[in-house]
Amino acid sequence: MSESNRLSPTERPGAWDALETMAPAEIAAAMARCDREAQAAVEALGPAIAEAIAAVAERVAEGGRVFYLGAGTSGRLGILDASEIPPTFGVEGTFIGLIAGGDGAIRKAVEGAEDDRLGGIRDLESHRASQGDVVVGIAASGRTPYVLGAMDWARKHGILTLGITSHPDGPLARAVDRPLVADTGPEFVTGSTRLKAGTAQKLILNQLSTGVMIRCGHVRGNRMVDMQLANEKLVDRGTRMIAEATGLPMDRARQLLTEHGSVRKAIDSFADSD
Repeated sequence: MSESNRLSPTERPGAWDALETMAPAEIAAAMARCDREAQAAVEALGPAIAEAIAAVAERVAEGGRVFYLGAGTSGRLGILDASEIPPTFGVEGTFIGLIAGGDGAIRKAVEGAEDDRLGGIRDLESHRASQGDVVVGIAASGRTPYVLGAMDWARKHGILTLGITSHPDGPLARAVDRPLVADTGPEFVTGSTRLKAGTAQKLILNQLSTGVMIRCGHVRGNRMVDMQLANEKLVDRGTRMIAEATGLPMDRARQLLTEHGSVRKAIDSFADSD
């Protein structure tokens, strides 16, 4: 196999060159086209993502947790998705984002952390990951040792594994039970996987976690009825949800929300009294 074929597609030179000679409008247009390529790659994964949602939701409904593991951009995207679950769906401790190098690596790269094959294992062990859980490895190149070590450990312990990658022939796609390979191809800036590959990862994570939360009953209609009322904006949103669901005026809807502390409970109380 040639060196070019061993490379992840994200590391290969793409169609765009001489970027420094491009006008701002040309850069923006070219990158928008690249973003459409990322979206198309994720759309092609629809059936596989649907199967993953069903499998993960089954475990979460039984009390299982979902661990995201990645390094660099991939790790940060996993942490971002996991951190949004409590305020959006009112579910604490179910989605857990882990990054090579620990929390300090969220803002600044930790030298050598992604090359530590035992690092992901230590992180999973510290959270006492077990058979009822799910481990999701995220690596655009598909070869990050921190992620691969964790996948190997998880499979040996009977834990369902998923892999989100942009390398169809990479080790991660072969190391997991359910590979989710978004073949985004070469990047606009060669090797910069925060671009197309990162966009695809974010789209997949959006679909996976939102789908799981919907399947587990945390959405009614299109309303996030279990969201945390953490600020005035969210209180206003919750009030509107209640008013729309019940037909009550806003002042009465807000009163119900204040009394019951959640959109779900407020709507249920109205239905019980009707």
